Amino acid sequence: MEYGCIGEKLTHSFSKIIHSKIADYNYELKEIAKADLETFMKNADFKAINVTIPYKQAVIPYLYEISDTARKIGAVNTIVNKGGKLYGYNTDYEGMRALIKRQGADLSCKKVLVLGSGGTSKTAAAVAESLGAKEVLRVSRGGNDGAVTYEYALSNHTDAEVIINTTPCGMYPNIGETAIDISLFPKLCSVTDAVYNPLSSALVTTAKEKGINAVGGLYMLVAQAVFACEKFTGDSIPISVTDRVYKEILLDKRNIVLIGMPGCGKTTIGKAVANETGKSFIDTDDEIVKKAGISIPEIFEQFGEKKFREIEAEVIKEVSAQQSAVIATGGGAVLNSLNVSLLKENGIIVFIDRPIEDLVTTDDRPLSSNRELLEKRYKERYGIYKSSAQAEIKAVKDLSVNIKAVEEAFLNENISD
Repeated sequence: MEYGCIGEKLTHSFSKIIHSKIADYNYELKEIAKADLETFMKNADFKAINVTIPYKQAVIPYLYEISDTARKIGAVNTIVNKGGKLYGYNTDYEGMRALIKRQGADLSCKKVLVLGSGGTSKTAAAVAESLGAKEVLRVSRGGNDGAVTYEYALSNHTDAEVIINTTPCGMYPNIGETAIDISLFPKLCSVTDAVYNPLSSALVTTAKEKGINAVGGLYMLVAQAVFACEKFTGDSIPISVTDRVYKEILLDKRNIVLIGMPGCGKTTIGKAVANETGKSFIDTDDEIVKKAGISIPEIFEQFGEKKFREIEAEVIKEVSAQQSAVIATGGGAVLNSLNVSLLKENGIIVFIDRPIEDLVTTDDRPLSSNRELLEKRYKERYGIYKSSAQAEIKAVKDLSVNIKAVEEAFLNENISD
């Protein structure tokens, strides 16, 4: 291996994709068991590598020299082999700092809680201090190595104004989870999450819903990779490269989620948009039928709406964890607020708003199988569609116009992220 990333679990890492967009070298992902780390490091059969969980501290004894920043933090995520001697750096520091500055979060004179006990938590604490934080506390379950416990934080520090999460809580595949309940922090004004998969973790999504400035870790991941590449090659890389790569990956990975009334065209528009964008297409109603093994009318007839909604929620949690997809949801999916929150973790929700007079009833939709039921559902749900959506289009009869409108709404939302 010439260049690459080592860690224990790298199946869903974006690092290879990012480095391929930054520089012209072969970058590999290499999973290493803890028992094999010593042999790998002593052999040093590489030119330069990145290091991720759980080895950012474990690699330090094998290094000839480490940077002042890495030494202060006690964690290394970038190693360069110079004539057989290994030099360690912490580009996570620059990446985290770039993320917070891009976020526009003001940490000066603020109380900051950093969630986590690993190397990234120490990095985040150092960044917070460098940005003028008044007080920085690391929070972990065990409260070891200078950290306080979650119980202590919730008893004594609910006046915290900034939370930085460096735990893997909420990371794929365990989406929907959070390390702490942010509703307990009335003064909270910004949330920064190092988690990048999903693109907006449950912590970030919840904070945004409360009107709090919040951001996920994708930009940090890209920025630290650019800084690492500079160490690898000795070249200087402009910030425009970081911005370009970030936007490209965000556009590629983020889902387009379509919501709206039965018969509004979600499936037809969705398939066409998927074809145009190169994303996969998922229809949650189709996935429900696959999971249940019977049709939707049969689910309603045999088990009732409650069971249908339970299966729907299971399906939506599964598809929400996927990326690079166009997802057409059932008409009532938005009735469960958790469904909406999960879909936002990797997607932009677009409301397909078609006039009620243009909606058509069909027998395969039990709750809107006739005109009276359709109009009732429309009145019940229209406001929920509006409040759940991050973008909306006025659907017309011309499919090409609808496709263009969805793509533009998706692009605009990504640019403003």
